[in-house]
Amino acid sequence: MESPHGTLSIVSTPIGNLADISQRAIQCLKEAHLVACEDTRHSGTLFRAHDIQTRRLSLHQHNEASRCIQLLEMLSIGKNIAYISDAGTPLVSDPGARLVHLAGKRGIEVEVIPGPCAAISALAGAGFPADRFYFGGFLSTKKTARTRELQHALDLEVTSVHFESPHRIESTLHLLSSLSPDRQLVVARELTKKFEEFRRGSAQTLAESFQQKRIKGEIVLVISGSRIPSWMKSPHPVTPD
Repeated sequence: MESPHGTLSIVSTPIGNLADISQRAIQCLKEAHLVACEDTRHSGTLFRAHDIQTRRLSLHQHNEASRCIQLLEMLSIGKNIAYISDAGTPLVSDPGARLVHLAGKRGIEVEVIPGPCAAISALAGAGFPADRFYFGGFLSTKKTARTRELQHALDLEVTSVHFESPHRIESTLHLLSSLSPDRQLVVARELTKKFEEFRRGSAQTLAESFQQKRIKGEIVLVISGSRIPSWMKSPHPVTPD
């Protein structure tokens, strides 16, 4: 028997380059009865680029509790709703978990349309072991808590991935340099955009290179684990056996 409920679609959107959206995602956004957006103004650029006319409604951390009631009522009467965040894969350091949880408890079908994710893109471009990794989300704005979070990352054997503000990346790199100057890091900036870059080196080297620089754009910080393979220790390319 067909469910009387609609479907809640969690749709991944580009993190920079507007071409990085799947045909399935575009089709879903066009066919949904409503698209819930973290910021309706921000999503307007994406919608205009792909000629998506669907009505939008905001859902963010300040209105998620009340908005969930409205969206669940729509889903319960058969309306299909898509949810997107400002960029990347929703719910990864973004609001939306409450909506997905409550929809699941009510027996509403939830589907995920995969796509870009800044954390995974940075991890893939870092060149550190990624068979296992730790995702720490946004680093704390308070220095004491941030120091504790960074020390935790340095103690891990696996690679860790964190989001950081361009306004704090210099101080964060200096913190890492004071805690573990030789630890290998990658600073991924403006992923998929025109000025995308991966800066690689020890904590001390990167702290010096970022000193008194005006940094702009979204940043992902990748920290190598305390246990690294031999090929990362070699200063020269390793010839396969």
